[in-house]
Amino acid sequence: MAGRPLEQGMGELASRAQLRMSFVRWALFTVPLLIFLGFLSGRVAGSSTGNRWFDSLLQPAAMPPGWVFGAAWAVLYGLMGLALAIILNARGARLRGTAIALFSVQFLANLVWSPLFFAAHHVLAAFALILFMLALAIATTVVFGRIRTAAAWLMVPYLAWLCFAAILNWQVHVLNPQAEMLVPDQPRTQIEL
Repeated sequence: MAGRPLEQGMGELASRAQLRMSFVRWALFTVPLLIFLGFLSGRVAGSSTGNRWFDSLLQPAAMPPGWVFGAAWAVLYGLMGLALAIILNARGARLRGTAIALFSVQFLANLVWSPLFFAAHHVLAAFALILFMLALAIATTVVFGRIRTAAAWLMVPYLAWLCFAAILNWQVHVLNPQAEMLVPDQPRTQIEL
């Protein structure tokens, strides 16, 4: 019943409306933050269309058009932000600290992947990192599920996308074993000095 106090953790009392508003406040912070940090990482790394190094690589047949990545990551970061907000709102939950730590480490690894792949051109190291991210994301999802089932389900699309991204990353490596050494031609102008 709305407005009726509910016992929550260590003797704290909060109504359903207060709990809902607490979640909304967390979500209004986490969703934009994760989207912003994710796109900042990609922007700094030059992962958007027009990366000459990436454009010069042989691409796997399953590689979607560039716009799909931006759209997919916006949705995935939004879902991850909601999942994190659910966990942050679960005050008093036994595994809350562990869940937040696991999420933070896997998200930090996520932010490092784009610069490692697109800016440093370390395709094989990026593949190892994505496998590490996937293992941490699975662990995060399991711990989230022990706190709030909804938070775990919100992570499932991210897990699926990481699997797909790992396959693409590996295929890029197989098709371009010397990708780290590849230096695309410099753009030329018509003006001669």
